Amino acid sequence: MNNFLKQSWAGLRILLALTVLLGVLYPLSVWGISRIPGLHANAEATGTTLVAVAREGDQYFVPRPSAATLPASGGSNKSEINEDYTKVVAERRTEIARREGVPENEVPQDAVTASASGLDPHISPEYAALQVPRVARASGLSVEEVRELVASATHGTFTTTVNVTALNRAIDSAS
Repeated sequence: MNNFLKQSWAGLRILLALTVLLGVLYPLSVWGISRIPGLHANAEATGTTLVAVAREGDQYFVPRPSAATLPASGGSNKSEINEDYTKVVAERRTEIARREGVPENEVPQDAVTASASGLDPHISPEYAALQVPRVARASGLSVEEVRELVASATHGTFTTTVNVTALNRAIDSAS
């Protein structure tokens, strides 16, 4: 019986030590580091083009809208018969048509509907083409140069898409 109590006490001490270390001290240290000012300033997913990175300014291409507020991800379960959803889509269509200087009926569907995760970096070639004149004006590149950059970021086997993250990095390099 004495050996049983000895082993139980040793197990309990290990349990308490690991609980304090991994359940209290580690989470507190991670939380504390995350609160250091300036640590996350201008944070961007670097080295990958698998995640949409929205950039500020007219010189950049705009990715698909997100159903979530970044940096979180998540889709919406609202369908096209939901009044809130159709209102949001109509507002996006009006805003994009105004920004790009085109009639609302020329705004592609992927410009106004969110991707499932909100992190998809791909847009349709039609949405990219719609944005070319604005990006060319704002970046100082010619329309033809911007079209060439769009072509270099366009890929696909079954569906042809344009990677906005890669495209915006190319805009930075060319400007």
